[in-house]
Amino acid sequence: MLDAETFYEILLGEMTTRSGDPATGFALMLEAARNSEDEKLYQRAANIALQARSGESALIAARAWQQAWPESVEANRYVLQILVALNRVRDSIPALTQELANTPAASQASALLALPTLYRRIPDKPLLLGLVEPVLAPYLAQEHTAVAAWAALGRLRLQAEDLSGAVQAVQQAQKLAPDDEATALLALELLERGELAAGALVDVYFAQPQASAPLRLAYTRWLLATQRHADAQAQLNTLTSQTPDQSEAWFLLAAVALQNNQLPEAEAALEKFMALTASTEAADNKLNKSLTQAYLLHAQIAEKRGQYHQADAWLNRIQHPEDRFIAQTQRAALLARQGKLPQARALLRQLPTQNAQEEQLKLQAEVQLLRDAKQYAPAYEIQAQLAALDPDNNELLYDHAMLADKLGRLDEMERLLRQIIERQPDFQHAYNALGYSLADRGLRLKEAKALIETALSHAPNDPFIIDSLGWVHFRLGEHTEALRLLESAFARRPDAEIAAHLGEVLWTMKQPERARAIWQQGLRLQGDNETLLKTLRRFGVRP
Repeated sequence: MLDAETFYEILLGEMTTRSGDPATGFALMLEAARNSEDEKLYQRAANIALQARSGESALIAARAWQQAWPESVEANRYVLQILVALNRVRDSIPALTQELANTPAASQASALLALPTLYRRIPDKPLLLGLVEPVLAPYLAQEHTAVAAWAALGRLRLQAEDLSGAVQAVQQAQKLAPDDEATALLALELLERGELAAGALVDVYFAQPQASAPLRLAYTRWLLATQRHADAQAQLNTLTSQTPDQSEAWFLLAAVALQNNQLPEAEAALEKFMALTASTEAADNKLNKSLTQAYLLHAQIAEKRGQYHQADAWLNRIQHPEDRFIAQTQRAALLARQGKLPQARALLRQLPTQNAQEEQLKLQAEVQLLRDAKQYAPAYEIQAQLAALDPDNNELLYDHAMLADKLGRLDEMERLLRQIIERQPDFQHAYNALGYSLADRGLRLKEAKALIETALSHAPNDPFIIDSLGWVHFRLGEHTEALRLLESAFARRPDAEIAAHLGEVLWTMKQPERARAIWQQGLRLQGDNETLLKTLRRFGVRP
């Protein structure tokens, strides 16, 4: 029961706080709490200080609360959270230890997994790791908390940039529970950070049918980003089989199948995607913008089949104002592929643009038309204009260099690529392009190999860079290593140009039947590939 004096302090404290003087309100409320030893009043005093953004005052109230009520779980929690907010990591450790001890056994795993989030704003992550790791030690040895403790430790190590230590923690967690979702998520994040050792851990998790669908989709996106299309397709097949209502998975499956020239499979996946999208959005009566990409893929399928009228019909279905620009550029590409290059360029030039970005896209589309038509000289001139409009854009400069290469201007190409490397030392495509160009011409082969190896260090899974490395080994006369690398590249990404190189190595190594089989596979993927067709003519093999 509160006495009159304490009740008055509470009332005056609340009134003072609401009138804009939280410091006085806090002092009155804390005095009332001390006089009454009421837990709720200590909590109220701490909350007044927190609302006033006075962390030190809040800590005083929480400490007083904890002293008055040593067994209070909530008081200890307040002390812990306030110390963390004040960045007093070392002081927070006793409260953290107590918090975990206070947590019921059934909830300890969740509490452990929450630790990295609790401390996420602490700037000195290595210090944090060193202080928290001993706290976690007993939980690593307990059966009901070991997996969560290893996962929490792994994430704290990741935050502290101890990537190899994080991988070791995930390995320990996965030994105990191969199907643990938190562990798999951490392994996937490590893989995305370039820790290839985490790849085996990810594979173990996704080999299980019960693997999380959202995580499998995230893994698939990573596989696609790293050019592992065959692995991505396998994951998408599993995903669409297990969760057939996952529309994004169907769309990605269609895109991968189209890239592999699997037209019936791409078309079937697109139909699934469109049906799911229509059913989920029709109820809202909204313009189904998400179908635009499906229409574009349908147009590409029709175009690959030579059904230009059908491709144009798909493009006509794109009605969203923001997507009309891309539809028209695709229509121009259709005209060019039918031999109507002047009409295609005219269509592009007539397109209205809303801003500088769309003007740049329009010029890039015209360059692509000219490249596809092997009109490299005018393409080079327009690309030079583009590069001049945005001189700091390394992508545009790279495309300029590639057109210089097509025109046989090797010195110009090398100058531009070295300019990119100087400005952006991790631009792997510049190293690869220069190394491959030298290797393909049989020039400065040791330097070419070093350039390509540098490119591969920045993108270890890129099949086109692996192809380049295989090609330079072939030029150096190292046929066995060339074959190993080219087979690896082709397995990662079936591609007509890689097929040309792999077939040539096989032919040179007296395996003509295997060479012909690979070349035929390349022709099925892209029957008009210039490198592949030149290779076949050189060896007197009919397409």
